[in-house]
This record gives sequence, C-alpha cells and structure tokens, in this order.
Amino acid sequence: MPLEGRSEVLVAVSVVVMAISLLTVSFRCFVRWRMLKAFGWDDTLMVLAMVLDIVLTACAIAGAKDGVGRHLSNFHSFDDFHHAMLWWWLGQCIYIWASGIAKISIALALLRLSVHTYQRITLWIVMGASICISLVFWFFMLFQCHPVSKFWERTGPGNCMNTDTLIRVAYVYSGICAVCDFALGLLPIDLVRQLQTTLKTKIALGATLSLGCVASTAVILRIPCLHYYEDIDFLYSTFSIDIWSFVEVGLGITAGSLVTLRPLFRAVLGDPPDRKGKKSRGSMPLTSFTEYTRTRPDPEDAAVWQSPQPDATRNITTTVVSAFRASLNSPLTPTFAAEFKKGRSVRIKRSFHVTEEHVGY
Repeated sequence: MPLEGRSEVLVAVSVVVMAISLLTVSFRCFVRWRMLKAFGWDDTLMVLAMVLDIVLTACAIAGAKDGVGRHLSNFHSFDDFHHAMLWWWLGQCIYIWASGIAKISIALALLRLSVHTYQRITLWIVMGASICISLVFWFFMLFQCHPVSKFWERTGPGNCMNTDTLIRVAYVYSGICAVCDFALGLLPIDLVRQLQTTLKTKIALGATLSLGCVASTAVILRIPCLHYYEDIDFLYSTFSIDIWSFVEVGLGITAGSLVTLRPLFRAVLGDPPDRKGKKSRGSMPLTSFTEYTRTRPDPEDAAVWQSPQPDATRNITTTVVSAFRASLNSPLTPTFAAEFKKGRSVRIKRSFHVTEEHVGY
C-alpha cells in the first residue's frame, strides 16, 4: 500500500528519531571505547537498546507499508490487514524492551557515580522496577491471545483476553515508567550538588545528567492515548500510541548517550579560557612539597614550599571519596615520578583508597 497520511508520518518520525539516536550512540561508543578506553556494561546495554530501536523502526516501516495508520475501510484484503497487525504487535513487543534496557543503562551509569547508600538503593529499585514491569507488560502483550497468532489473524479458533485488562496493565506500566524516568532525571541533581566544584560546572553537569527526565515527557503524553487499545478501527486509532512509543525510546537513548560526550566536546572545543591554569583558593598542589622530613616543617619557611611550574599537566583536580581502608605511597601524577630525587617525594599514609577511572560525564 502507498505511504500516505498517518502511515507517512509514522515512517518519518520513526526514522528521524532513530537516526538521531544512532548518531549519539555512535559518538558514545567512540568516546567510551577509543578516547577513554572505559567501555562498560552501561555502554553495552545502550548499544543493545539501539539495536532494538533499529529493529523497531524496521517494523514501523514495514507496518506502514502494509497499512498501519490507515482506516479499516482502506484495506482491500485480509492479508494486508493481518500483516499490518503482525508488524504492529512485533513493534510493541520490541518497544517494551528497548525502553526498559535504555533505563537500565542510564541507571548503571549513575550507579558508578553514586556515593551514598540511599543513592545506590534508589538506582537498584529503579532497575528492579523497570525489569519487573517490562516483563509483566511484555507477557501480557505476548500472550494476550491464545494461540498467539489470534491477535493478528482475528479469525479462526482461539480467544483473546478482555481488552480492559490489557489497558489497566498498560496504565500501570506507563505510570511506573514515568516514575523511573523522573527518578533517573532528578537523582543526578543530588549527585552533582555534593561535588567540590564551581556553581557553573554543577549547573552544566546537572542539566546534562538530567536529560533522562525528557523521556518521561513522552511516557506521560502516551498515557491519555492508551484507551485506543479497545477501538474497533485499531490501526488508525493507535497511531498516537505508536508515535509516542518511538519518541520515548529515541529520547531515552539520545539523552543517555549525550551525557557521555563531554570529553568529545572538550576535545573539539577545548577548555574554557577561564579554567586553564586556575588553582583552588587556599590549596597547594602536592607536587610543590620539596622535602620529606620527620620533623614538622615551619609553614612560614619559604624553603618548604615552592611555586609550581606553569605546566599544563598540573591543572588536575583529584577528588577521592571512599570508605575502604588502605594505604597509598605513590605519586598521584606519574608524570612527576622521574622529577623527584631520592629523599624528595610526598608520602601519604591514610585510611582511604584511590581508584582512577575515566568517565565521560
């Protein structure tokens, strides 16, 4: 069937949203794999969500060609109607897992940045809720008819569950998804608030990490359309459900990938001029300590401290947050290891553990 009307809009929206998501995921893989060499489980899951989004778009294109988005009266044969219903059903089943896996990927990325127990508990609850509600809705969508083919064939032996039951499950699913999206969008604000950095940086990081909240907008806009599941003119009436499903998945993947692209932006645009060579007030770099001695040095003695040389490699801020018990007796910046002469080094022995990890946020 020719693409026109709602079918044409369905293809256009799904392709555009998928293309934007694919672009951001590609940049994410470049940053995490090539630049930072820190490709993790959250990146793997986001790639999987992107693959499912591509399959979802393929289902949208095939379904639109067979009649998804058209009135029932526009079909000239039962075969076209059956094929359109099959593509719609496959698309909804794939949408559930594409959306759920994208949420889990974002939660895992935030879990790596979380410090406090309540933050980790919140993220684990979000992941558990996303998995559980996705499984429940997927099973209802998959087995709402017996046999399964009864959903798209609509003829022959078999039966389907009451549509009201499916609608109730869809409302519960959408509500939980909206809450999870809001949690993933608001939690980064608490994470950034505790960082020891400038207010401008906090606002920028918080706004970037909270982009996951955008996906919840599509979920909320999708909720008023769920009653169309019981409409007789099914493929035409559920057009709005299809559109917001594509937008929700695309926004989730795009937002979850954009937050990892900060190293790429900094590499392309460079550091802001006001941040280069800037030192924290009231602090002194460890590399400026010239001599280790058993006696307490006089803070007023100029021989104890020397001004750091204007080297770009010294513009580093190291933040250590840990609850482990360990000792550290090594230079924090390996570049300066060769510069220290015998008896001229900094030795730190404290109850903390330093872990260096490249994170592109």
